[in-house]
Amino acid sequence: MKKLILTLIFMIVYSNHNAQAKFEPDDGACLFFIGQDLQAIGGLENYTDGYCNHFDIPAGFTLYTNFSPGDESFGYYQKGNDGIKSLANWGAEDSCAQCYIDNPSFNHSMLAIGLSLVNHDKKVAKGEHDQLIIELGEWIKSIKRPVFLRIGYEFDGWDWNHYNKKHYLAAWKRIREVFDTLKVDNVAFVWQSKGTGSGQDILEAWYPGDDLVDWCGYSYFGNPDQEMLIFARKHNKPVFIAEASPVMEDDGLFFDTDLSKPKIANQVWDAWFVPFINTLNNNKDVIKAFSYINVNWTVQPMWINNPTFQKVDSRIQESAYISKKWKEEFSKPRYLKPTAELWDSLK
Repeated sequence: MKKLILTLIFMIVYSNHNAQAKFEPDDGACLFFIGQDLQAIGGLENYTDGYCNHFDIPAGFTLYTNFSPGDESFGYYQKGNDGIKSLANWGAEDSCAQCYIDNPSFNHSMLAIGLSLVNHDKKVAKGEHDQLIIELGEWIKSIKRPVFLRIGYEFDGWDWNHYNKKHYLAAWKRIREVFDTLKVDNVAFVWQSKGTGSGQDILEAWYPGDDLVDWCGYSYFGNPDQEMLIFARKHNKPVFIAEASPVMEDDGLFFDTDLSKPKIANQVWDAWFVPFINTLNNNKDVIKAFSYINVNWTVQPMWINNPTFQKVDSRIQESAYISKKWKEEFSKPRYLKPTAELWDSLK
């Protein structure tokens, strides 16, 4: 009898350890997303020089929205849920999720949404923005496709997001509760770090909890982040590299990473792309999705004076050399293609 009980306990623990998260592909497979605005993604009537005009459409696309009504950003006054149902531009090119939902070329594309709570985490936590939560939840439910929702992304980017831990955690819980009440079952909740500088103690302190988080995530710009990989393995969560774009930095100095310049593009391939691809391939057990930001950062008002991004043009199509290398890697079968069968395989 005792042996039977121990066997059952082992089976339960083993089953829980190996249970896949929402929309998690099998080990070895990876979901590739492209972002993070209409110019960058392309593939639409008025946006004809983005990634999807030069390469195969990947598994999904990444766009942004907010629960920050009344806030101003580069002359644009936010209403909340901006860029979801209609066109919006808050200083980083046009954004419109519905534009892709309505386009037949993207019928089988998944969606990753970065949801900003900046300046409003307390109001969300207190229920003052419940209508915005309901509006977003109902829209996600209506589009009937897998959605990855990054609530308060880069929660530890205190210099630019300045979230309060108490309010942030309460806001996360509030959004989950409203979505659960609405029975939004086509969404995976992604908890995303800025990607460098936060150790295990900080990650544990800001973690909403295993029952509220489906995926862990982080940003990959200048450096890979082993801390989030360690954390995710410890909590048995898949990892979404939710923002990735080549940034070259040494001792606080940022270098030109304009991929339209052949000599620089060749250097950036070796210095950034190869380590990034190695990170994906060396962590197949845990990194199950990534989103590449295919943007000319140098011309966008939001970034033109930002020391990190003001010298970055990360558009793959601008370099014949990188385009060739990129196709060689990301045409491999492990990077899943957008099909109805893919959706059916992801639970």
